[in-house]
Amino acid sequence: MKALIIEDEVLAAQSLQKLITEVAPDTEIIGVLQSIEESVAWFDENPMPDLVFMDIHLADGSSFAIFERTQITCPIIFTTAYDEYALKAFEVSSIDYLLKPINRNDLTRAMNKFNALVGEKQDNNAALDTLLRQIGMKKNYKSCFLVPERDKLIPLATSNIAYIYIEDKSVKTIALDEHTYYMSQTLDEIMNQLNPDDFFRANRQFIVSRKAIKDITVWFGNKLSLNLLVKVPEKIIISKAKVAEFKNWFSK
Repeated sequence: MKALIIEDEVLAAQSLQKLITEVAPDTEIIGVLQSIEESVAWFDENPMPDLVFMDIHLADGSSFAIFERTQITCPIIFTTAYDEYALKAFEVSSIDYLLKPINRNDLTRAMNKFNALVGEKQDNNAALDTLLRQIGMKKNYKSCFLVPERDKLIPLATSNIAYIYIEDKSVKTIALDEHTYYMSQTLDEIMNQLNPDDFFRANRQFIVSRKAIKDITVWFGNKLSLNLLVKVPEKIIISKAKVAEFKNWFSK
């Protein structure tokens, strides 16, 4: 099993690694990340791990901000120094939390919950959605944007969006009828408002709609090239690291 640790305290990360090795010796720690920015970049460029240990409070902000900027589709075990009163929202979660300082018994309990989750073959997306609902982080995704068009604001249904991309620092939305709309938000902010079942962050430049994908070309270097039903300014490439995630998303 491959696990990722997101923890900005070096000693805490080292202690957790040691405990994981003792409690679950078959676990491979594939990385230790220390910030929101580093974590977002990692998830954008690497295959999804089997499990993430995530500190709630990082030096650059709440780790929940990571969910707003990238897709995480594996189970999460949160770690925190907060007291139990602050953690009431987690008590009914099927995915656990660990209160610092973390001890062997608590980690064993959390790993048992994770193993039960895997044993039941529960969908990781559903598990994460359940957790986010329980802690008040589940979002109502937009069905429509108001976009500027000359001297008016035009309603643009998300169901009519083919793709969104950034070009020369301008964010443009291309509708299925190939009309171009300009957006004032960043791609990260827009992706956070779109239903991840319908839209995929292909790379740092493009967000694509499932219904706009015509077919897919196997590209060199084990990458993928997306062919859309509408014209695109350049090839939309899925990196080798995100191929498995894209295939899982597209084949739902």
